[in-house]
Amino acid sequence: MVKELKRRWQLGRVRSGDGSALGDYRLWQVFSRSLFFLDLAEPSGNNHTYAVDVRYLVDAKTRRQHESASGKSPAALYRDGVQLYRANLPATFPVPGGVIEVATSAFGLKRMHFVPADGGERTLRPHRRSQEGLRARFGQRFPRTSAVVGVVAVAILLVVLSVALLKGIEGATRIPVVAEHLGTFTSPIRLPGWANITMVVAGVLSAVERALRLRYHWLLDSVAS
Repeated sequence: MVKELKRRWQLGRVRSGDGSALGDYRLWQVFSRSLFFLDLAEPSGNNHTYAVDVRYLVDAKTRRQHESASGKSPAALYRDGVQLYRANLPATFPVPGGVIEVATSAFGLKRMHFVPADGGERTLRPHRRSQEGLRARFGQRFPRTSAVVGVVAVAILLVVLSVALLKGIEGATRIPVVAEHLGTFTSPIRLPGWANITMVVAGVLSAVERALRLRYHWLLDSVAS
């Protein structure tokens, strides 16, 4: 019920596009833009290619100043290269037979899925030169290495989460009221400054790696932010 209400709210925020053409993906946009594709057949039998273009550098101030005039938005939906809709993120775009859900985290995308009306979902196809496309090609060419990288990323985030939880508990028990009723707790893990910095960097890189594969867990991936 909550998910359906959220989807309806996001659909209500979608604006009509300006009919502009989808711009080519440039090499220098690899860290500021994501581009995904979806091939769909309409009930009439016509096949169309839909594209979702996400621009990470279009912030809230830019949207307020330029969106109504230029059509620039954090996310836009194109059909056969022509802009149909635009929206702020998170966004839900209507397409024949379902919707496309788009959402980001602090480290990249966490959703870029086509959700059919009859249930199920599938991830859209990334542009081959985008960050996500390069990571997908790496996974196809070196599947075993890719799997190991994924496992290591999860392991690092679990370590970061464990250390953060222990520090959080220690900090909470230092509150006088809590200490009086429950006593104090001292974390058994004491890391030097260089180790803390290394752990933070490793956690961020792990979260980015998972974002490139559209893997996201609300607790595991948020701990690095």
